[in-house]
Amino acid sequence: MNALALVFSSGWASGLNCYLVVLVLGVADRVHDTQQVPDVLHRWDVLAVAAFFYAMEFVADKIPLVDSAWDAVSTAIRPTAGAVVGVLLAGQADSLNGAVAAAVGGGTALLSHSVKAGTRLAINSSPEPLSNIAASVSEDLAVLGVILFAIHHPRAAAGVAGVLLAGGLVLLYLLATVVRRGWRRWKGRGPRGPARAVATPPA
Repeated sequence: MNALALVFSSGWASGLNCYLVVLVLGVADRVHDTQQVPDVLHRWDVLAVAAFFYAMEFVADKIPLVDSAWDAVSTAIRPTAGAVVGVLLAGQADSLNGAVAAAVGGGTALLSHSVKAGTRLAINSSPEPLSNIAASVSEDLAVLGVILFAIHHPRAAAGVAGVLLAGGLVLLYLLATVVRRGWRRWKGRGPRGPARAVATPPA
């Protein structure tokens, strides 16, 4: 259960920033040699690749419209990374536990990625870049905090990740509702024709 809870938390975090998840797990295992994290994640080549792509995402994630383009490219990457990390954390890739871990990690990552991409599209309707920067920094801090917490308290961290995921899905639904209403109002206006002249009866 602890492994599955860690898989769920890492899956949620991977949907936001899978490279930071690999970095945090790998560095934590290299520093403290944690039993929950497989040794492959603390290899220097794995950490170097994760750090390189995290640096790219760190910049792209804070630029309006560029962040949405990056999210589109990451639609296949983040869920796949969540599934792979889940299998590694389960430690049994050729068993039913590995399949369950892949489904939990990948599915949770896909949901949280959808929340991230949807809210970024709504944020990009505002021309100023401060909201994008604030959202990106908040997401990175949330990923960092949840993963570090999950290493020592996996079940409690899974509860936190579950609450954050549910809240994000509700927020995404509300944003989609507002967008649909605005689109219907805009379509309902339509072009107005010239006003008709009112005929006056003869005197």
